[in-house]
Amino acid sequence: MFAVLALASAVLYGAADFIGGMAARRADTIPVVAVSQAAGLILVLLMLTMLGTAMPGRHDLLWSGAAGIAGGVGVALLYRALAVGLMSLVAPVTAVCSVAVPVVIAVAFLRERPATLAGAGIAIALAAIVLVSQAGESTAAPSEGAAGGLRRRGLGLALASGVSIGLFFLALARTSAAAGLWPLLVARACSVALFVAFGLASGRSLQLPRPIAAIAIAGGILDMLANLLYLLAARQGPLTLVVTLSALYPASTVMLAWTVLHERLTPRQWAGVALALGAIVLIVRG
Repeated sequence: MFAVLALASAVLYGAADFIGGMAARRADTIPVVAVSQAAGLILVLLMLTMLGTAMPGRHDLLWSGAAGIAGGVGVALLYRALAVGLMSLVAPVTAVCSVAVPVVIAVAFLRERPATLAGAGIAIALAAIVLVSQAGESTAAPSEGAAGGLRRRGLGLALASGVSIGLFFLALARTSAAAGLWPLLVARACSVALFVAFGLASGRSLQLPRPIAAIAIAGGILDMLANLLYLLAARQGPLTLVVTLSALYPASTVMLAWTVLHERLTPRQWAGVALALGAIVLIVRG
C-alpha cells in the first residue's frame, strides 16, 4: 500500500510543479509561492478540523518545524536555480539529491537495508530521474563563457535545493503516526511565514491577479495533497523506498507538459519514463 501512496504523491508533486511553473511564468515567483503555500495551509487546516483527533508531541513539533523550513528553503532555491541556471542541469541534480540525502541517512543511521531487487530499483530510479529531466537543446544557446557561468551558478543552487528538499522528506518522515496531520500543519505554517517574511523584507507585493492566483492556489492544493500522501506512505513503508518513489515526480511534470502544452519529448526523456516504470516494478517486488 505504501508504494501506491508514494507513487500517487509523485504524480501530484509533478502536477503541482507543472501548475506552479505555469503561474511563475506570468508573475513574480515569491508571491506565486507564497499564495500557493498559503492555499495548502488552509487546506490542511480544514482537514485537521475534520480528521484531527491526535495531538503532536514535542518530538513531532521539532521535526515538523524543521521540515517546513527545509522545504521552504528548498523551493526558494529551486526557483532561483531555474531562473539563473540551465533547466536540463538543475532539474536532475535537484531531484537526485532529494533522493540521495534521505536514502543515505536511512541506510547509514536508521539501519534500513533494502532488498536486492528494491536496491536495484532505487539505482534505476535515480537514472530515470536524470533522463526524464533532460530538456532539449536550446535554439538560442548562450556563448560558451555565459553557459559555463550559468552551469556553475545553477549547479550550486541545485545542489543546495536538492539537499534541502531531501531534508524535508527526511524530517517529515520522522514524525510519529500519533501526531496525525499536525506535522503538515506545522511544516506549512513555518514555510508560509518564511515566504511572507521574505516577500515583505524585499518589498515585494504578495498580491496576484485573480487568474494567476487561481492557478497558484490549485498548485498549492495539489502540493499539500502530495505531502499528505507522502506522509502516509512514509508511516507505512521504508523511507528508502518511499522517498525514491515519491521523487519520480519529474516524470509526471514531463508527461503533463507533453499532453497539455504539446511539448516534444526527447528520446532520453522517453527512456527515462521507461526506466521509471521498470524501477517501480523492482521496488514493489523487492
